[in-house]
Amino acid sequence: MSGQNRLAILGSTGSVGLSTLQVVRDNPGIEVVALSAHSNTRLLLEQCQEFKPQYVILSDETQGDEFAAHLKAVSFQGELLLGPEGLNQIAGSPDVDSVMAAIVGAAGLASSLKAAECGKKLLLANKESLVMSGSLFMEAARRGGATIIPIDSEHNAIFQCLPESERHAQLLNSQQITKLVLTASGGPFLRTDLDQLASVTPEQACDHPRWSMGRKISVDSASMMNKGLEVIEACFLFGISPQDIEVLIHPESIIHSMVYYRDGSVLAQMANPDMRVPIAHGLAYPQRIDSGVESLDLVSLGSLRFEAPDFQRFPCLGLGREAAEQGGTTPAVLNAANEEAVAAFLAGRIGFDKIPLIIEELMLKTPCEEAASLAIIREADERTRTLAKQLISKRFA
Repeated sequence: MSGQNRLAILGSTGSVGLSTLQVVRDNPGIEVVALSAHSNTRLLLEQCQEFKPQYVILSDETQGDEFAAHLKAVSFQGELLLGPEGLNQIAGSPDVDSVMAAIVGAAGLASSLKAAECGKKLLLANKESLVMSGSLFMEAARRGGATIIPIDSEHNAIFQCLPESERHAQLLNSQQITKLVLTASGGPFLRTDLDQLASVTPEQACDHPRWSMGRKISVDSASMMNKGLEVIEACFLFGISPQDIEVLIHPESIIHSMVYYRDGSVLAQMANPDMRVPIAHGLAYPQRIDSGVESLDLVSLGSLRFEAPDFQRFPCLGLGREAAEQGGTTPAVLNAANEEAVAAFLAGRIGFDKIPLIIEELMLKTPCEEAASLAIIREADERTRTLAKQLISKRFA
């Protein structure tokens, strides 16, 4: 690889962060300048000892003193930063060229936005940033001169299938491109009887048949809310309406997404289901490096299947599409309601089948406003979380 490769990994102890570090191990020349975690100090300490970053950020400030003592005990020479301010400082630091935004959920918005504002090469694995702030986020990236490389496998696949002139256009040429297709595995409950969904456990929901992911993202995959969020994200990343985005179930997870062209051509990106593939693409872009993932054996694959999603089985997908069509603050409301509902499910407080009911009720009760500022978006997020907690406690717990 050529050029500057000073990398900050925000969310280094999560599944995307761990995969990123594995790609770094396999490709000397990428300098890890900063690592961050929320509260997993044990793993973060191990990473600091191995990669010796210039900065380490712990967003859970309550553990700061104890973690500082651990760093001192291993003679760590870098600087410890704490809280959201520490994340923002590193995201905008002149010591950093590329930012892997791998913090899950709304917690990753501020630092991702800071990286965009400061013109970084932003490897965006935090889809919630775009879901919540959409046009504001993309405008900040344009003004700052940032290069956004989507790391979600589906959006990265679309990015790779677009002409180079369209990849950062923020508005696809509708005279050339007619449709984007996001593929979905269908998750662990693709064939489960509908009347059994009320009794599924968090462990079953997190037992994904194809991908290894964190618990929250795994539940989103099981409900297909992840695909609803990805529809919203694609609208902003590529400047396309939700009506021009199709979602298809593809259980094998080999074709990660497709782009339809007006001449009848369909370009698809294929790879084994492993996040190291889009991560390696993002780290090296516009070049290529070794991801460490085995190449496809097309003969052994056999058939590749596709089917339309069942909205009765996956109502969260329909809610995501509805939020994309409404725009404004509705995507932020959807995301906040989903995060609270998923947290309650993982804690054993509600059943899996209650997740879409909670989201739908909050979307109906919350007026859609113009997302004219980050303050308005954050207020919608906070209000929805308060209402979601009240609703869960009073009606569903």
